[in-house]
Amino acid sequence: MPATPIESAWPKYPGYVIRATPLDGIGTVRHGDVVLAESAHCLVVAESDHVDQLYFPVEDVRWEHLTATDHHTVCPFKGEASYWSSTDGVDTEENVAWAYLEPFAEVAPIAGHLAFYADRLEVAVTELWSADPGDHLTKRFPLWGSASDLCRLMDVSPTEAAGRFRAPPYPDPPLGTFFDWAKERHRRDVVEGGQLLGDTIVAASKVVPGQRVTSAYAIFAKAASFDAPLDVDVDVLRGGRSISTVEVRISQDGALRCAGMAMLDAGADELIRGAAEMPDVAGPYECPSLDMSVSGRDLRHVDGAYRRSPDETGPPEIYVWARFRESPSEQYLHQALLAQASTHWTIAAAMRPHAGLTEAEAHVTVSTGIMSASIAFHDDVDVTEWMLYANPAIYAGRGSAQGIGRVHARDGRLLASYSVQAIIRGFSAPPEAMGKDYKNAM
Repeated sequence: MPATPIESAWPKYPGYVIRATPLDGIGTVRHGDVVLAESAHCLVVAESDHVDQLYFPVEDVRWEHLTATDHHTVCPFKGEASYWSSTDGVDTEENVAWAYLEPFAEVAPIAGHLAFYADRLEVAVTELWSADPGDHLTKRFPLWGSASDLCRLMDVSPTEAAGRFRAPPYPDPPLGTFFDWAKERHRRDVVEGGQLLGDTIVAASKVVPGQRVTSAYAIFAKAASFDAPLDVDVDVLRGGRSISTVEVRISQDGALRCAGMAMLDAGADELIRGAAEMPDVAGPYECPSLDMSVSGRDLRHVDGAYRRSPDETGPPEIYVWARFRESPSEQYLHQALLAQASTHWTIAAAMRPHAGLTEAEAHVTVSTGIMSASIAFHDDVDVTEWMLYANPAIYAGRGSAQGIGRVHARDGRLLASYSVQAIIRGFSAPPEAMGKDYKNAM
């Protein structure tokens, strides 16, 4: 115990939250090639105004690679932390692991656990979707979030005002709710255009129940942030027994962020059928995983084309397989999840032929963003089954890029087609000069 008792901050901040949840998978931490800990019994500790931390049971820590130090820190919500340094046999990382040997009662589950700095060591989690090693997905920790988080952000909730919905901030409560300094810890505080397109699809579906969204279009007028809720207003321009048209406007803090339209259809007997053929590309299990920091979502990029070395070039096209572990309850949520990822690929595809430039430079040395997106749904979507995004960039120039994409089911059916317009421009000033840090963009 510390010589001076630690004053708990819990009485002063009753709304503060620290939640320890068992990890569904295996956690691993490495220092170079040396495994410091590996466990199927880790805890994901989510804390207000902090990024998530992964805590390992002490019995699964390889203590021969750790050395206790005399360094200690105090957290008014958890107690006093003791520290350890790690070695891979060559290099030493000082005070890179910590534990609360006698944590406050409010965080009792973290007793007997050790955490590691993920920005100084390699911390990863592996999801085991099945017993097949091909279904084991390893991703760097901390994650951006989960597929369930994506669903929750797009499953807009009705308010008391007719035709108005609200999407929550993320995380909820957002960083900076209790301490201002936490606002600086955001990993790119910009809501993606695909998420706003998903909000449009869900809101339209809830206003016109009984009809299915067949197409949606959105213009992204101003960037939206994760740290405040979004207001979604729907105006039914024409409600018909067979086809309806709605306008959707998404605002934040009173400013318009997105304006869109959606068309819905009650369905009809099929008179003719025809569709573009599925591209002949390698199957999902023949492609490397693409880690975009979302658990519960499996992405595989054909030929590893999404993030290549700046010296490697290829044609202006990206093919990505995608699926989700859990099935949403409503077809419009399946549509929203499919649409959310449709804005991921155009910028990378447009950059691919150009040496010295990759998607990794987006928001770091190059200003990029999605300006508009449209999508048409052709068949029912099941996001738990493999879907192939085929995304050629058909134009790049004058500071913009255009992508025309298709989404096929693994059996070849055409599920959706889409069009995306993006900007690709040099910064007038680098992000750090504007007080921004986008290096950890999702």
